[in-house]
Amino acid sequence: MEYTIQKLSNLAGISTRTLRYYDEIGILKPARINSSGYRIYGQAEVDRLQQILFYRELGVNLESIREIVMSPSFDREKALREHRVKLLGKRNQLDLLIANVEKTIALTEGRIDQMSNHEKFEGFKQKMIDENEKKYGGEIRKKYGDERVEESNAKLKNMSQEQYEEVTALADQVQSTLAEAFKTGDPACELAQKAADLHKKWLTYYWKEYSKEAHAGLAQMYVDDERFTAYYDKKQPGTAEFLRDAILIYTGMQEK
Repeated sequence: MEYTIQKLSNLAGISTRTLRYYDEIGILKPARINSSGYRIYGQAEVDRLQQILFYRELGVNLESIREIVMSPSFDREKALREHRVKLLGKRNQLDLLIANVEKTIALTEGRIDQMSNHEKFEGFKQKMIDENEKKYGGEIRKKYGDERVEESNAKLKNMSQEQYEEVTALADQVQSTLAEAFKTGDPACELAQKAADLHKKWLTYYWKEYSKEAHAGLAQMYVDDERFTAYYDKKQPGTAEFLRDAILIYTGMQEK
């Protein structure tokens, strides 16, 4: 079966403008252009669009999607199975939050006697994992591999409430120390190196094992990826590069 751009737009629930953009960047080109100049899409293009929308739903950016679906080694069946696993994970997170709310209501109404602190925050930790996956999952998995990312997620889910509070406080300490160090303009100064050390300690809550190379690589990604840069630069432009330089010095990847 074939579809005009308007019919495919209606079928998929996206705008014709989006489909034209996908054509423009080469991620989804029509099967042919008919004699009247209309884009015509066939079954292969419908299947490609489904894959694109799956990846978009999971937070993967278009450049990464383009590399994935246009790779000669792209395996559609394997990709679908991976989508299923990730979507089931999202459903699990929603189920956890719903159960959390229902149990909290029951506790408030006196229908149950207690609710552990671990239970109170289980759903929120999964939500954090899912949000990070949606924002940065594609890049992080590409850089470090699925196994390392899953290990990091498992560490977060298994944190005690005390550990969770510690790592949250540590993240705030990294930010405040970094902000003060940035004012010096010297990534090699004592305060900047303290910020890099705090950043390392923060990472160890998530990483199974620490390496200087991985730490330096992550710092470089803060500069290379505009979303990370925007996060660190939101109050003081240039902070991402300053942190990168401080970490490169800290790890010995750049001479002081």
